[in-house]
Amino acid sequence: MSETVIYGKPTCPHTKRALAAHPEARFVDILASEANMEEMLRLSDGQRRIPVIVEDGRVCVGFRRGS
Repeated sequence: MSETVIYGKPTCPHTKRALAAHPEARFVDILASEANMEEMLRLSDGQRRIPVIVEDGRVCVGFRRGS
């Protein structure tokens, strides 16, 4: 079974919606450490948009309900 990981900030409304839509996801706070931020930037090809959602090996930058 694959893991869903959501990179974002705890105060971001888009991150909160993504977490609500994926309650099983592991959350990575990009402000908690430089390593977390660097990992998010690597996954998003340098894009500074959140959340970054990694699911089944696919990376999605941003969140819109229903997409």
